[in-house]
Amino acid sequence: MAEPVAWGADGVPHSVRFGDIYHSESGAVAQARHVFLDGCGLPEAWAGQSQWRILETGFGLGLSFLTSWQAWRADPQRPRLLHFVSIEAYPVAREDLLRAAAAHPELAPLAAELAAQWWELLPGFHRLAFEGGRVLLTLCIGDVQAMLRALHRFEADSIFLDGFSPERNPQMWSAETLKAVARFARRGTRLATWTVARGVRDALAPSGFQLRKTAGLPPKRDCLQGVFEPSWPLRQRVVDRAVVSSPGHCVVVGAGLAGAAVAASLARRGWQVLVLEAGAHSAAGASGLPAGVLAPHVSPDDALLSRLTRAGVRATWQQACTLLAEGTDWRAGGVLERRSVDTARLPLGWSAEGPNESWHASADQLREAGLPADAVGIWHARGGWVRPARLVEAWLDQPGIRVRMACRVARIDGSGPWLLRDAEGELLAEADRVVIAAGHESAALTPAMPLQPVRGQLAWGRMAAGMRLPPMPINGDGHLIAHVPDPGGPLWLTGATFDRDNGEASLRSDDTESNRERLARLHPEAARQLAPLFERGELEAWAGVRCASSDRRPLVGPRDAEAPGGIWLCTAMGSRGLSFAALCAELLAARWHGEPLPLPAAQARALDAQRGRRAPQMSASAK
Repeated sequence: MAEPVAWGADGVPHSVRFGDIYHSESGAVAQARHVFLDGCGLPEAWAGQSQWRILETGFGLGLSFLTSWQAWRADPQRPRLLHFVSIEAYPVAREDLLRAAAAHPELAPLAAELAAQWWELLPGFHRLAFEGGRVLLTLCIGDVQAMLRALHRFEADSIFLDGFSPERNPQMWSAETLKAVARFARRGTRLATWTVARGVRDALAPSGFQLRKTAGLPPKRDCLQGVFEPSWPLRQRVVDRAVVSSPGHCVVVGAGLAGAAVAASLARRGWQVLVLEAGAHSAAGASGLPAGVLAPHVSPDDALLSRLTRAGVRATWQQACTLLAEGTDWRAGGVLERRSVDTARLPLGWSAEGPNESWHASADQLREAGLPADAVGIWHARGGWVRPARLVEAWLDQPGIRVRMACRVARIDGSGPWLLRDAEGELLAEADRVVIAAGHESAALTPAMPLQPVRGQLAWGRMAAGMRLPPMPINGDGHLIAHVPDPGGPLWLTGATFDRDNGEASLRSDDTESNRERLARLHPEAARQLAPLFERGELEAWAGVRCASSDRRPLVGPRDAEAPGGIWLCTAMGSRGLSFAALCAELLAARWHGEPLPLPAAQARALDAQRGRRAPQMSASAK
């Protein structure tokens, strides 16, 4: 349940848990501008920078974030990217976010955008994107010390220390917490807070902050400002050779979901990107299926795959909302996943009223799906279907991206600039960096990596008049998607097979029969309606070859651990390209630019291309 907020007659919000106010009667926006923005020299300090990274303890009602976003939006000298990383143990309800901003006309539209992404805030990290991905909010839901430990270290440019008073919430202001905060400071990082409590000052000073009291915002007499300038030499930090000083020219090999997502993420950061595609058009490989299911994986222990797919679905959902036409290119209507009684358990603590958006399917939902009354399923409210090729096209249609078709890369020479050549040795392109995102064909350019081709075939056709197929995708052992709009009539699709170590995409009649049998188990009524089409052969088939890793997780990282500044991989999405492509692309771009990562450090390491080997150090560097 959301954290309750008690609103006083004077409009001041109170925390029921801590018995304290969220802001004084002078107002949170005035406090944010005076204490935090002015206290950190903003917006002047970020003028002309490529990015600005703010770390905040205590998101509260979000007004410091909204005020920073509004200042960024209004500043012609704003940085290309604004990162705002905030820790919050007890997120409030969407309605309280909107109410807090309602009195501020300049913030109300921004609050509405924030509220639209304020969903499924389970413990962990959540990356929310605004302004076409140029304002990035990383919400870390949980205990402040645990979240600071989970964060991959980045160099914050500004630090906002917020939260309820030290007397009411001592852990937020403890010496241990403030020492952990200092781990994210670089020389010159400015810090601001509304409290001047002696214990806070005594904890910050030994961590290297030079502090001074300044005039507060009435009724507060003082507030506190600081700058990280320790009087002792700092320990030499490992320089991450993957981090660039400025964007340059990059070649992405492959114009499927993975390659297009990488191209878009890098172009947003100022890269000039050339995408080389071996096929005659984009999404020519496994990304070319007519429609695919977008839904998270769930497990009773909330395993790594479950947490990664939840983050991935959020990233793709944001992109689809921004770039695609709902109802035509995608449909956000939910997904019903069939399970057995033994496999339908969900994590302890989840509930029908909780922040989780996956829960046991109700009798009404099963009936609407056309499933038997005794069926067992999980309803994913944050799910739907997507036309992958449309998403690929939208990603590639961004400023700074060029695409060349019928260009098969056979080898990559050099050591920067990198020279990409075809089978005859002809030069196709040269670049400062290269990203291999060519699906199962990535193996030819990186033979040492544990990549495996996985062939998949599905059956599809057009819905005849009178067909009553489920209005939502059904997932489980295979899937069924119906009512996909198409100029020739709405489509249905079912499948898909999973044939490991098979790189051949030709169609097979026995796979069509396998898909029919799978559909009969998944949705008996749909199988009955479609049986005549299968029997008469009045349907189509599609096959593609996916790319998987040995542990079924994507590979994101340098091809060579000793050369992290050159050739990278973003591949092995398996059958979850829609769930993983956007997330992995943002992870790659963040690592190149020393940004806060969209995932906890441990999860980022679990996707690193060098996992199982000696993985390269992922540490911060100067902008």
